[in-house]
Amino acid sequence: MAMEVTQVLLNAQSIDGTVRKHAEDSLKQFQEQNLPGFLLSLSGELANDDKPIDSRKLAGLILKNALDAKEQHRKFELVQRWLSLDVNVKTQIKACLLKTLTSPVPDARSTASQVIAKIAGIELPQKQWPELIGSLLSNIHQLPAHVKQATLETLGYLCEEVSPDVVDQDHVNKILTAVVQGMNANEGNNDVRLAATRALYNALSFAQANFSNDMERDYIMRVVCEATQSTDLKIRQAAFECLVSISSTYYEKLAPYMQDIYSITAKAVREDEEPVALQAIEFWSSICDEEIDILEEYGGDFTGDSDIPCFYFIKQALPALVPMLLETLLKQEEDQDQDEGAWNIAMAGGTCLGLVARTVGDDIVPLVIPFIEENITKPDWRQREAATYAFGSILEGPSPDKLVHVVNVALTFMLNALTKDPNNHVKDTSAWTLGRIFEFLHGSTIDTPIITPANCQQIITVLLQSMKDAPNVAEKACGALYFLAQGYEDVGPSSPLTPFFQEIVQSLLTVTHREDAGESRLRTAAYETLNEVVRSSTDETAPMVLQLVPVIMMELHKTLEGQKLSSDEREKQSELQGLLCGCLQVIIQKLGSAEPTKYVFMQYADQIMGLFLRVFACRSATVHEEAMLAIGALAYATGPDFAKYMPEFYKYLEMGLQNFEEYQVCAVTVGVVGDICRALEEKILPYCDGIMTQLLKDLSSNQLHRSVKPPIFSCFGDIALAIGENFEKYLMYAMPMLQSAADLSAHTSGADDDMTEYTNSLRNGILEAYSGIFQGFKNSPKTQLLIPYAPHILQFLDSIYMEKDMDEVVMKTAIGLLGDLADTLGSNAGSLIQQSLSSKDFLNECLSSDDHMIKESAEWAKLAISKAISV
Repeated sequence: MAMEVTQVLLNAQSIDGTVRKHAEDSLKQFQEQNLPGFLLSLSGELANDDKPIDSRKLAGLILKNALDAKEQHRKFELVQRWLSLDVNVKTQIKACLLKTLTSPVPDARSTASQVIAKIAGIELPQKQWPELIGSLLSNIHQLPAHVKQATLETLGYLCEEVSPDVVDQDHVNKILTAVVQGMNANEGNNDVRLAATRALYNALSFAQANFSNDMERDYIMRVVCEATQSTDLKIRQAAFECLVSISSTYYEKLAPYMQDIYSITAKAVREDEEPVALQAIEFWSSICDEEIDILEEYGGDFTGDSDIPCFYFIKQALPALVPMLLETLLKQEEDQDQDEGAWNIAMAGGTCLGLVARTVGDDIVPLVIPFIEENITKPDWRQREAATYAFGSILEGPSPDKLVHVVNVALTFMLNALTKDPNNHVKDTSAWTLGRIFEFLHGSTIDTPIITPANCQQIITVLLQSMKDAPNVAEKACGALYFLAQGYEDVGPSSPLTPFFQEIVQSLLTVTHREDAGESRLRTAAYETLNEVVRSSTDETAPMVLQLVPVIMMELHKTLEGQKLSSDEREKQSELQGLLCGCLQVIIQKLGSAEPTKYVFMQYADQIMGLFLRVFACRSATVHEEAMLAIGALAYATGPDFAKYMPEFYKYLEMGLQNFEEYQVCAVTVGVVGDICRALEEKILPYCDGIMTQLLKDLSSNQLHRSVKPPIFSCFGDIALAIGENFEKYLMYAMPMLQSAADLSAHTSGADDDMTEYTNSLRNGILEAYSGIFQGFKNSPKTQLLIPYAPHILQFLDSIYMEKDMDEVVMKTAIGLLGDLADTLGSNAGSLIQQSLSSKDFLNECLSSDDHMIKESAEWAKLAISKAISV
């Protein structure tokens, strides 16, 4: 069955395109015609030490890709395909893979490790390959060190692929014993020790029982801490990675070790090489994350400290931790601001300092202020930048009154630095810090305003001036202006920014035309800021926002003038179109929200819609999404008049609904269908067959991302509300779908947070659909068509009430639906509601809710139900 594949695998890596293409086609053909033979040949190639390493590595990679894929539905197909292979074939392949673990060639061993773990991920949950873990463990005691290393690496990958409930505790204990022994300081071989340390990282989630046993936990912690002192850099780094993982997985077990961990991390941060020091800082960031989560969950005002699972590690470590983090801020790199993905000790230290501020609040301020005062005026740029960074980092967390007096002094400093400091880093960080001041200490919720008539002019002058600076500084200046504008969002009829509005808009448009606006996300930042300035503007500046419409339309028009573009240019063009469509969307929402401006704006509606349709015609996913959102805003603003655009727009709407691959586009399009329903009401009827067909197809597809399903259900409700009793012909298709989704989402016991969140959004979509359908049929002679569905709906409401894991949104929709049911069906619903298990309890719970939206819905429902019962 197997055949000689060496040459084909080597040709598939050839630099000659024709040779490569021919080889790829041969491999594809072999796979399609004889899958078992194909997989056997690959595993044979990988296991054969006489073969060249390049063909062996590719053979292993193709094997791995035959077992796993990123897309869920493809992965499911590959798993089924493997499970249905002949047992003898699978046994031979697995034997080849286990044999490869003893190969002297490191790359071959490592590839085999990954493939074994992928197969284990498929077979162990099916109770197949039960002997695997045993045979791996027996390898550990073999003499050649490389076999031990490969086996530990395999155990590590295995723990990454398989969920903990699949491996029994006895095996877990043996795996951990083998791994921790491999990590021990008396293990002479560093490759073995590194493989063991990396394996422990993946095995930690299996160690719940072991971490609950004091002796075992002490032993594991001791070995991990010893490994952080290894002479080998990679082992030290891997050991700190284990500590970071332990800090979040086993936070509540850390107390006895914190003193030692502090000493180890402090030494690493001060003396070790960067990859190790970064992990040591990450440990403290991770502890902050844990404590922030705990304190948020329990609210700031708990009385009995004993019931709250927070150990206040950060608070206790503050006097030593803060100085250590402040030292790191002085270790900047020369050109870190220009480099997009830069990450170094100074940035990690500043990030951690910010998390510490959020964890302990006011207590951090007195520990940081002396450092700022001492360094902010120093001749060395590193000291000025570190002082500025330290200040910017602690603005979120402490209470505004604790910071206000410091900020007032600092503000003058930052503005001066932005105009006069010779160093690019210092300017960059000063602009970033101004943005943070405006984000956290400016706005309608703050008692003492930071920005006053006295300094507003200077602030804006400096920011607009800085927009002409180097791209990284200009981008941060745009960001600061963004938060400045955002803070004035609900100031009433007059905004302090009004006198500067024209000048701000002009400066931002100028930035978008800079030659170097492609660097440091500058153009994007300028448009985002322009959008925020428009969003927070008041009626006073509406005429200027109107003047902006033809300007942005002209910019969008320019991107459509057809010249042949390279793929790189096309990507830039579509990005720019996305920014401009986003800008028009904000302008449409702003002008459409008030009658006088809406009336004037409508003169542009035809031209704008024409531009959007041309953007669709250049067909690229990103543009599609932004243009779609803008059309939703336009439909909302134009109302029933939008009908005239439907004949031309409909095909693009359908295209969006068919776009499974880019599911965000699909989700956005579903939302726009809702906007159009609200705008057109019964005028949407001619398009409903097509839309409903596509939505039903989307729901039954296993390729569509799950996040799109809740909005599709809500969309059923929007359509029913728009077309009323005409929805009758869709009931026989929509209702069964809603019922089966309702049954799935009713019971969630044992789900994780992500799943619970998704289930709630699914429930909300289903409830909104039912609500829309019931409201749509109200007062129609056809309401009796809905009576058969009522018992199932009440049962669904009972079951989600019993589960006790509804969020506020679902609660409001659910109690609203109970009211709709009574309101539409009247006496037909009355008796059913009286018989239902929990309606009464649920209603009373909602009536006494603190959330006034829930309370309001409940009062309405109570009225509707009492009417229905008294009939």
